[in-house]
Parts: sequence; C-alpha cells; structure tokens
Amino acid sequence: MTARNRVRIIGGDWRSRIVRFPDAAGLRPTPDRVRETLFNWLGQRLDGLACLDLFAGSGALGFEALSRGASRVVMVERDRATCAALRTNGTALGASNLEVIEGDGLAWLARARESFDCVFLDPPYASDLAVRSLAALPARLNPGARAYVESADALDPGAPWHLLREGRAGAVRFALYELEPSSENAHE
Repeated sequence: MTARNRVRIIGGDWRSRIVRFPDAAGLRPTPDRVRETLFNWLGQRLDGLACLDLFAGSGALGFEALSRGASRVVMVERDRATCAALRTNGTALGASNLEVIEGDGLAWLARARESFDCVFLDPPYASDLAVRSLAALPARLNPGARAYVESADALDPGAPWHLLREGRAGAVRFALYELEPSSENAHE
C-alpha cells in the first residue's frame, strides 16, 4: 500500500484517523471535499442510524458514518483483498458495530433481510449498478431512508426516489435521494 492508498476520516469520534486500502481496479475513495458536503447534507451526526455501504471499496463512507455515531454499518465488497483491509481497519478503529461482507452487492441485496436508514452507493462508474441498486433498495429501507449516489453521469431514478441535493466535483457527480414516505415498496 502506498501513501495514496489511504484516506483520512474527516469528522466524528475518529476524526483524522487514517484508513488504508489496497490497489484494486476501479477503487477510488470519495474525496474529502465530497464527504464533507455529504455529511453536511446528512447532518454531522448519524446517531442511531443503520447504514449500508453497498460497494464499500476503501470504506471511507461507512467508516465516516460509524465515526459520526451510526448504530450499525454493513459494508459489502466483492474484492477479497479489499474486504481484508476493511476488516483490518475496522479492528484498528474498534468498530464493533461493523459487518464486512465479501460478495456481489446486488446479489447480497436480493437476499438481505435487514433494513437500513441510509445507503452509500459508489459503484464502478462504467456500470449500471447505481440504477439497478436504487431500483432494488426500497424493499430493504426504512421509511424516509436516504441514499447517497456517486456516478459519472446524472441519474434520474424516478419514483419512489426524491432528489434532495446534488453536486459535482471534477468528474464526480453526487446526489442525495430520499425514499418517498408514501412508498409502498418501503420495508415495513
């Protein structure tokens, strides 16, 4: 792992702690500036929220959520070495409320039975995984849940999603969606 294979947690209990990750194709952590914007949108604290980091990669978003009080974070990542790094970082941080799952994000989502309040989606840009994930998520979400999405292009997921905020930083487009409260697809 080189110096560039690390990311700093920017807020919460673990502020300034470093998370290291291996070289992996397509792995690009969410930049500090974008994470700062996201957590300003979500509120600085995520106390009591169950979060899902569906294409975890470096784990920057999930670790940031844990640092800010999330009650639980599930990270799903398909790369074995990256999963090992996520587990190592979780242990180093003392993250007892972290579960790292090695596997395909959409396949895991199809069989998952728990529900979440906040989801982080940062799949490979050259894929349709963001749109497919947004379509599959409502059954696993609590009413009023929010989903943060990074992509190369603007997305329009349509109902039951409502766009709350969006931004751009270089080639990264990012948006925060909320599950419409009246959605019949929401987990009950």
